Amino acid sequence: MLKLTHSLLNHILAHAREDAPQECCGLIGGAATGKATSVYRTRNVAATPLVTYEAAPEDLFAAQRAMRARSEELIAIYHSHPRSKDPKPSDTDVRLAYYPSAVYLIVGLGSEEPCMRAFRISERAGSWEAAEFEIVADSDQ
Repeated sequence: MLKLTHSLLNHILAHAREDAPQECCGLIGGAATGKATSVYRTRNVAATPLVTYEAAPEDLFAAQRAMRARSEELIAIYHSHPRSKDPKPSDTDVRLAYYPSAVYLIVGLGSEEPCMRAFRISERAGSWEAAEFEIVADSDQ
């Protein structure tokens, strides 16, 4: 199960708010056990960033190098749906989900309070299902 600290969650929510009305995107590094340790913001270079995301290749490579240097694994990918109250993977999200072992987090900003949901997405099968995640105190990491 993915475990995020409050500070990592706040970092993701801040990124989503800062990039709105465009979708934000980024990677989460951590241990194979699901314990998240780092958030890596990436620039959204999609042709239509209001409704889709594509992480800048140079940002992806930089994040992966940093993860290797920190002995982290890619455990999750996040992005936002700025107008959604209850975010779910879009058809495009499913079609472009190239990391089947990662948890996909989607932040919805369509309500007063942001809503974050987690999913396992299979690009190959063209399907998704809800995944569990836990927000833990920063001292629990």
